[in-house]
Amino acid sequence: MMEVIYYAACSLDGYIATADGGVDWLDPYQGGGEDYGYAEFYSSVEALLLGSRTYEVSLRLGEWQAPDKPSWVFTQRDLPIAHPSVTLTSEDPAAIVAALRERSLKCAWLMGGGELAASFRTAGLITRYMIFVVPIILGGGVPLFADAGERSPLSLLHAKPYPSGLVQLDYGVG
Repeated sequence: MMEVIYYAACSLDGYIATADGGVDWLDPYQGGGEDYGYAEFYSSVEALLLGSRTYEVSLRLGEWQAPDKPSWVFTQRDLPIAHPSVTLTSEDPAAIVAALRERSLKCAWLMGGGELAASFRTAGLITRYMIFVVPIILGGGVPLFADAGERSPLSLLHAKPYPSGLVQLDYGVG
């Protein structure tokens, strides 16, 4: 079975970025010796799925951060290719997940953003939600899901608070 994990950080009021796409509010929670389980998670995924704006933010970081994983960027635009492992696609999420299955990949990280996550959720493609709630209220910005859509029951798999005040919530579908 192909697992698609929406792994994201959001503010207490449910935003993954400021209105202009900024994520500098996450800076105090990076470094400091705590990786919040990121290294273990990253080693468990075989592919990355990104929205175009999330990809553009990653391009500003310089060198492509995931040269060891095939990555699909969902976009209608002609964006620069950061690394040979990156593929731009205008296909719908179900087609890409089917292609991942055909390649015998078992786990993909849905990185966002909110519009892409909403389209994956609407198509019933997200199998797990790993959400890190950051103790900050942004008051607006890019929501965790661009369109909340229909109600979806989730099952709590794990919750872990960190001394920084950040809380990891891990939910399965159904």
